[in-house]
Parts: sequence; C-alpha cells; structure tokens
Amino acid sequence: MWHARELRHRKGEVGSKRGFCANARGAGARLACCEAMEPSPDAVLIRRTLTEIAPVADKVTSYFYALVFTRHPEVRSMFPAAMDAQRDRLLKALLTAAEHIDDPEVLTPYLRRLGMGHRKYGTQAAHYPVVGEALIGALSRYAERTWGPEAEAAWVRAYTAISQIMIDAAAQDEHHAPAWWQAEVVSHDLRTADIAVVTVRPDRPYPFLAGQYASLETPWWPRVWRHYSFASAPRADGLLSFHVKAVPAGWVSNALVRHARPGDVLRLGPPAGSMVVDHSTDNGMLCLGGGTGIAPIKALIEDVAEHGERRPVEVFFGARCDSDLYDKDTLLGLQRSHPWLSVRPVVGDGLAGQLPQAVGKHGPWNSYDAFISGPPGLIRSGVDALERIGIPRERIRHDAVEELAGAGVAG
Repeated sequence: MWHARELRHRKGEVGSKRGFCANARGAGARLACCEAMEPSPDAVLIRRTLTEIAPVADKVTSYFYALVFTRHPEVRSMFPAAMDAQRDRLLKALLTAAEHIDDPEVLTPYLRRLGMGHRKYGTQAAHYPVVGEALIGALSRYAERTWGPEAEAAWVRAYTAISQIMIDAAAQDEHHAPAWWQAEVVSHDLRTADIAVVTVRPDRPYPFLAGQYASLETPWWPRVWRHYSFASAPRADGLLSFHVKAVPAGWVSNALVRHARPGDVLRLGPPAGSMVVDHSTDNGMLCLGGGTGIAPIKALIEDVAEHGERRPVEVFFGARCDSDLYDKDTLLGLQRSHPWLSVRPVVGDGLAGQLPQAVGKHGPWNSYDAFISGPPGLIRSGVDALERIGIPRERIRHDAVEELAGAGVAG
C-alpha cells in the first residue's frame, strides 16, 4: 500500500475541460522552451501523460470518482451532494503540481496550503492511498499511448512525495489552528440588488492579514465551499466582513446574498492568499479592483493606514455601471482622510480592458508595487498591461487565477 494523497478537494480551484487542455498545452510549451533546464525524467513522463489525457479530461475525472466511490463508498459523504462544481478540481490541482514537479520552491508552499486547507473537509491520512489508487487506475485507462511501467513508477513517486508534504502540513497545522471556525452573521447589508456586505463573528480568534481570503460554507449547501476576500484589515472587535455578489447558478453566493440573515451560522476555513502589503519597503502601491474585487483593496488601504505609513497608494476601482460602484463612498471617504491615497472610479463594459487602459493614462509606475483583484479576465489583462508599462512581474501581486473564481467574484 503506497502512501498517496488526494489533490481532489481543491475547493478554490475551478476549471473546465477547455481550461485543463489549455493548461496542459501550456505545460508542454513551457517544457519545450525550457529544455536547457533539463527536466527530470519523471517530470517528462508526467507531463506527457497530462498532455495525452487533456482531450478526455471529463472521462478521466468521471472514472476517477467512480473508482473512489465504488471501492470506498464511506468517503462519498465528504463530497457535496451535487458534484457539478467539483468535477475538474482534482485535475487542475494535479496539473499544477505536475507543472512544478521539478520546482520545490513553488510546489512545496502550494501543497502545504492544500494540505492545511483540506482539514476542513475532514480529510485524514488514511484517505491518501484511496485517492492515489484511483488516480493511477484512471490514468492507466486513458493514457494509452504514454502509460507503462516507467510512467506508472514516475506517478507513484511524484504522488507519494506530493501526499507526504500535504500530510505533514496538515499534522503541523493541527497543533495550533482548528480545521474550521464557526461564524455567526451579525449584519447583512444589501448594497445593490445582487451585492451584499456580510459581516460575521468567529467563535474564536481568527488571525489573518489584509489582502487575504477565506473559504466559506453555508448551512444551505453543506460541503460546498467558496472563497471570499476579507473586506477590511483585522479589527479590534474581531469581526470579519465579506463583499458577495450573487452570480447565476452560484450556490453559495446566492445563499449569502438572498438568504443569509443575522443569527445564521457559517463555517470558515483558514485564511489564505499572498496579496499582502510588504511593510519593509516604502514603494508606492498601485491597486486595481474590479467589482467585488475592491474588497481586499480596501483592506490593504486600511492596513497601510494602521501602520502609519505615508507611501502613495493609487486605487483604480472599476465596474460596469455607476450603480455597481457600491463602495465608492467608503473609498472616497478614505481618500479624504488620507492625503497619500488617490481613488479613481472607472465605469464601462469590457472592464478587463478598460481598467488597465485607465491605469496606463497615468503614472509613471516604475517605482510602485501593483495589486490586482477581481475576475480572472481582469487579472490576466491587468498583469500584461502592467508589465507593458514597466512594472516587473515580481512586483505584481494577485492571488492564483484558479482561486479567484470563488474569491468574491463567482460561486
């Protein structure tokens, strides 16, 4: 029995067959253009397998879950009743790990976050072999051209290493943090027809940093978790606020906007995300927030103010129409209170293009650190635009695009 670990529950990772295929081809392209780095034999074998199964990702996923649930029906209760939102997250997580199989500086922190985050699903070390065996079974069935003893051995070695990092991270985290927090809704402020500011009181101290996010589970959709950014820096009263937009077919977002009321109890996963302020530098901060993506930007502003810094902070806040600038008065009030803060609303369709374009009309920004929050399309276009105007990629901060589908902009 090998010591395998699941990447299956990646609640923040929302993918599609099309996205999986594109990422697989991207991995192959990166491999081709980085041959000088001499990827390990295992990495080459793993990426070949991923490229082969990309066109049949749906079949691989279905077969994988069939193996898990038929061989170990006791784990079915750990998953949502409806699996539609769950389907591709395993493959996305596996692909991400496979892409960085030779890069422990990237892979290890990623897997540690997964291992700690999966505690809230009730995942135990004994579940790792269950998922590992099903994974090998699914790959061996659908990777007909690239599968063989060498490929299987490469996957077993990689999965064993991956699982151990996650198991160790979960075990260490268990000593100083709960698997989840209970959080009572204390206020529900409906700002527009489909945007609400939901404030909750955790049942115990909840340490986090401005700019991070948390996964939320509602009583209306058990075992379905979505990510939402904190809308403020840590507060003395311990309350946490989230900006939530109800989206079509969004189970959690619609529940939070349409049904949540004071007195309801939610569950919170641990904080995550690295879009935080570096207080060791006095670089200016350029912040782009689209829609409810303004929530973590507002938290960053509060964080700078609380540290007594006087660095320039330039905020571009975008929405499709003026009525969707639901937090404009709050931001303009912060601007009046802090002379180092400038807030520029941007309104119009095609926000992913218009917001970066608006930034380009100002500047120069070469001495600034950039922060981007909002829909995945805005993140991608924003990063490209900021690089074009001279901000190095290493100074552009945002959360992983896969995670953003739930971080206050979907679900």
